Amino acid sequence: MKTILVNAERCTGCKTCEVACALNRSSLSKHLPEAIYEAVSPMSRVRVDPTGTGSGFPVQCRHCEDAPCLDACPAGALYRDPEGLVLVHDERCIGCWMCIMVCPFGAPQPFRHFRKVLKCDRCKGMDGPYCVESCPTDALMLVDSEEIAKGKFKTSKERRWTGLDFTSGKGLAKSP
Repeated sequence: MKTILVNAERCTGCKTCEVACALNRSSLSKHLPEAIYEAVSPMSRVRVDPTGTGSGFPVQCRHCEDAPCLDACPAGALYRDPEGLVLVHDERCIGCWMCIMVCPFGAPQPFRHFRKVLKCDRCKGMDGPYCVESCPTDALMLVDSEEIAKGKFKTSKERRWTGLDFTSGKGLAKSP
């Protein structure tokens, strides 16, 4: 399984990850000038929250091992795939937003036009997460869980890389 780590020191809050996600995942045209005029505005599955220091912190689904959204969904629209990703059956989603309310990270977002929930699926079935590929400062990094298990990344007070393991929710940092 893969994990997206965030280097908070490198994130400038430019929102390039948001734009790349919105254009590639929910835009019909896939081009910014045309996407602006689409009837349904493209929505991103990642959101950059300002940190108050002039930078930002990208927030996306962490695919938690003990995902509260799975139990909260009354329609059974959320499920875990064999790779461990928490995904949405769009046709089952009733737009009640219970998953949004229980997520400790505030990652799922309402796609109000369709009354559905929108959340990161780590660009499943595609070449890789568009947010990671598009980040101009390399603040986002996609790593294998095996790398984390081997000690390549570890919890540290002096964090260079910060983020959350998608499966356990534990803080991670790159080893010196």
